[in-house]
Amino acid sequence: MKISYDKATDSLYIHLADRASVDSDEVKDGVILDFGAQGALVGIDVQHASLRADLHELSLENTVW
Repeated sequence: MKISYDKATDSLYIHLADRASVDSDEVKDGVILDFGAQGALVGIDVQHASLRADLHELSLENTVW
């Protein structure tokens, strides 16, 4: 999993799989789920991210490697 933030567009993207998105579904205003060819969730796009959360507070908790 990888999380990326684009300050220019204020969008946060959570990459759940290293596969291309072939379909998307906006489940809430500004929250878009991306799906791969087999229908699995591959990413989550959060638009206007800085208005939804304090991005300075991003952290990994309870992470087991």
